Amino acid sequence: MAKVDLVVTDLDGTLWFGHEETHPHAVAAWKELERRDIPVLVATGRRVVSTRAPLARLGFAPPAVMLNGALALDLRSGLRYHRQSYTPESARTVLDAFRSVGIDPCVYVDHAHIDVLLGARPSTHPTHLASFGNTAVHADLEEIVNTIPVLILGLVGHDLDPLIAVANVLAGAAEIHISGVDQYGGYSCTVTPLGLSKWVGVLAYCTYAGLDPTRVLAIGDGPNDCELLAAATIAVVPCDASPEALDIAQHVVDSARVGGWAQILDLV
Repeated sequence: MAKVDLVVTDLDGTLWFGHEETHPHAVAAWKELERRDIPVLVATGRRVVSTRAPLARLGFAPPAVMLNGALALDLRSGLRYHRQSYTPESARTVLDAFRSVGIDPCVYVDHAHIDVLLGARPSTHPTHLASFGNTAVHADLEEIVNTIPVLILGLVGHDLDPLIAVANVLAGAAEIHISGVDQYGGYSCTVTPLGLSKWVGVLAYCTYAGLDPTRVLAIGDGPNDCELLAAATIAVVPCDASPEALDIAQHVVDSARVGGWAQILDLV
């Protein structure tokens, strides 16, 4: 009998590395989990399109917790398991905090055709901005946060000091995750409603799927994985994970660059 009912995995720096490069050993291990009837749930800070497309290239369309727990859905069917948004007042507070240091964040929403709403001069990295394609539109963000349910606000590839200033302003008012140097050469920041984490989305999926949340193996590498790793029965991190994630780890596997993800097969 398997030791776990569910494997939950982060993507960037965990399943894959660089620009969505996945080691063949990791792909083979995921397929082996499927053969053993052990489901895999993705848990990522990414939005729907940027989660679905690279996984589809690997031949996978799993259920996924996205935007650091704000949204959970089936990538194949689009069925929603969970959605948690800001109150308008809280969303305004976060937007004001970003703008107080001259940052115009990306505003992520759950919409049939639009993932991201942008102000006049978005502060996220230009390559990140271009990746949105037609899933992003420009809008008056002040109006948006007052009228449309907002899931998260954030950006990538930015200088660190302004992001720390945002975190200081919002301490105790929201969940702030600042990641180390990212693929865009800067720092990433996402801000979600207070109390939200990837684990909230995992619990929602377990309830839907009838799985035991005390039989979860989780693997992740970043500060935004810490709540997930702390709550999981088996917590796994790659050897090049953030210090915060390494402090929680029960098991450390090799880097994603050499297919370390495949080593979870020894733990299930």
